[in-house]
Amino acid sequence: MDGAEPQEPDWLTIPLVVGPAHDGYRLDRFVGARIPRLSRTRIQLVIARGQVRDAAGPIARPARRVHTGDVITLLRPAPPEPPVVLDYAVLHREPDLMVVDKPAGLPVHPSARYHRHTLTAVMRQRLGVGHGWEMAHRLDRETSGVMVFGRAGASASTLKRSFQRREIDKHYLAVIHGQMDAPTTIDIPLGPAVGSEIRVKMGRRPPEDGGQLACTEVTPIARGQFRGEPITLVRARPLTGRQHQIRVHLALVGHGVVGDKLYGIEESWFLDVVERGRPLEEVAEHLGVWRHALHAARIELPHPVHGDRVAFEAPWPDDLAALIDVPG
Repeated sequence: MDGAEPQEPDWLTIPLVVGPAHDGYRLDRFVGARIPRLSRTRIQLVIARGQVRDAAGPIARPARRVHTGDVITLLRPAPPEPPVVLDYAVLHREPDLMVVDKPAGLPVHPSARYHRHTLTAVMRQRLGVGHGWEMAHRLDRETSGVMVFGRAGASASTLKRSFQRREIDKHYLAVIHGQMDAPTTIDIPLGPAVGSEIRVKMGRRPPEDGGQLACTEVTPIARGQFRGEPITLVRARPLTGRQHQIRVHLALVGHGVVGDKLYGIEESWFLDVVERGRPLEEVAEHLGVWRHALHAARIELPHPVHGDRVAFEAPWPDDLAALIDVPG
């Protein structure tokens, strides 16, 4: 770079806000503390290349001290990212609580494939660096619907405690394969899937083998057809909060979520995409839909300030309404 100004779209920016815990740190030590995967040698190199800067421009001295409130920006080459909907709808906002409707396909956090194309990046662009909102929970990338945010270090902590104490009532809508005729409660302990090559995959696992208790209430509310086969629209209420709980539970009882790439097809398909470059479009064509048909429709929780129960809903998205409508 030789000190030249990196330009979009070849570079992405990673803002690092200096908190009280790092007040007075050397610049190189601060970057190392915030991004532990970077070696000291690598940090020295990116500083020398002008890829670490503040509002005045590149910072040349690794020994420069940083202070609370400083915003240090790290620049790194931006890999190509899959296209996503770079937007979200605000369902409710007040000083200590914000509720948004996350679109399907938009990941909430950066990952190996997504950097700019994340909910956190979109919020930072819309609200500014250091906007102060912190998510109280997560949704999978392909899941749409309600997400709750609080103020960092204040109402966000209260909201997270409410989730941990199971004071939150969550209702999802899912389109599942097959015909489900009656309400059911799925009570199957879950843990890392036995024999799977996919690290994030969950499956049936007894508690004595490390599984965690998991319980989901499922109620059918409408029936339809997809590709000539029966489908059912269900309301799913997780009573516990295990990873992929609703999707795993439904798959285990023979009613997998329509479009589920992890639990609805042979594992080899998923591995072909993530490890061997198989086009994702081929998998979507095989499944008939581009994403799994799961939507976080409603959430009820104690308000983080006054404690009264409040509830918020996200509308049934158009792409899932094309499969089956929610009864009026």
